[in-house]
Amino acid sequence: MKYMLLIYGDEQALSETERQDCYVESTQLAQQLHSSGQYLAANPLQPTSMATSVRMRDGKRLVTDGPFAETREQLGGYFLIEAKNLDEAIATAARIPMVRKGTVEVRPVIEIPGLPT
Repeated sequence: MKYMLLIYGDEQALSETERQDCYVESTQLAQQLHSSGQYLAANPLQPTSMATSVRMRDGKRLVTDGPFAETREQLGGYFLIEAKNLDEAIATAARIPMVRKGTVEVRPVIEIPGLPT
């Protein structure tokens, strides 16, 4: 089963050096997951200052700068993995470097037939 591991944290929590170290550690984890056949995708996201939110209301497109909601923790990146079950996905989430400073949300992915692979 596929799981999306959504990484949330305070964008200001890491210094630039800590952020680069986190990227190195995340890359190493991605390589380990790839070796075991679990890796599907992973990327950090640009800061919320680069985000744009789009909504459709009454047939009108509403475009605003920033994320949909103001929160203490922002979505900062993700891992998309293959795992046997929720326990295995949780164990992988616990290995993501930002779990030590923020939160990793584990969500099963609904696979819809007919989507491109």
